[in-house]
Amino acid sequence: MIFDLARPLLFKIDPELAHRLTVRALAVSPRAGPPKKGPLAVEVAGLQFPNPLGMAAGFDKDAEVPDQLLGLGFGFAEVGSITPRPQAGNPKPRLFRLVEDRAVINRMGFNNRGADVAETRLARRSGRSGIVGVNIGANKDSEDRIADYEIMARTMAPYASYLAVNISSPNTPGLRALQDENALSGLLDAVIDARGANTVPIFLKVAPDLEPADIDAISRIAIDKGLGALIVSNTTISRPILKSRQAGETGGLSGAPLRDLAQQRLRDFRRATGGAVPLIGVGGIADAADAWARIRAGASLVQLYSAMVFEGPGLPRRILKGMEQLMQRDGFASIAEAVGSE
Repeated sequence: MIFDLARPLLFKIDPELAHRLTVRALAVSPRAGPPKKGPLAVEVAGLQFPNPLGMAAGFDKDAEVPDQLLGLGFGFAEVGSITPRPQAGNPKPRLFRLVEDRAVINRMGFNNRGADVAETRLARRSGRSGIVGVNIGANKDSEDRIADYEIMARTMAPYASYLAVNISSPNTPGLRALQDENALSGLLDAVIDARGANTVPIFLKVAPDLEPADIDAISRIAIDKGLGALIVSNTTISRPILKSRQAGETGGLSGAPLRDLAQQRLRDFRRATGGAVPLIGVGGIADAADAWARIRAGASLVQLYSAMVFEGPGLPRRILKGMEQLMQRDGFASIAEAVGSE
């Protein structure tokens, strides 16, 4: 109700400012604690998720409010992307709210306060319950991006439930080249070694704008390296027909127009991996039906972000309630049983 009242005002101000105000409001809100294990509980990469719905990276870039996000009902929260050194990101404006399309275009450019700030915050929450993943990236001006990922893996492994290696943002020039087969294999070897004794699962976040050969190669590498999961997918540089006047802005497109492409990429990776690597479905998920369709298509977990812009903080609990009803309707006893059943 509060969001419904505040939404007209939030939508009149700059989207990036609105986002900062939202994070600050969460930061001072009472901490409700993470959700308890329920009928939608699922195990992925050795982690016990109380439910399969997570907040995607990008919302909480600097690990300011992971516990408050869990308190909204999310089964897990992914903070970041975080880079070794603080980074201002791309020039403003760089975030665009496409209301008519229920979409967002961003060209943020990995803006964050750096590893030291995030490490301090994550160390402070050490010992608390709840699954919090850390999405790691490389600095834009880095001369050795693989070394950046090594630094981030070494720094964040002690505090992360899992590490998400982000090589699929379209807003850091050249970053997506790390999805190339040879580059990716070397990168993952470096990250795996850099974890040291903290052998937390490693997830890999991929782009939706991939060719079939890329999908096959990434799948082979994911199986060979024993990755904990593939996150499918990041924002897209493609442009379907859009209504909003900001449709021509450069950057990654997310929200409702990404749904069908992300769903198809999930099916592609399910086929290519043969179910040997868990998948996390992301992109265009806005309600329980979207989330359930992604589970049926092969995802063990799902994430959202852009839909929160339009639906507000009550969305996670609405989706979870609807997913439980859909699981019962379709005669499944668990999420694991429903994965890939379409």
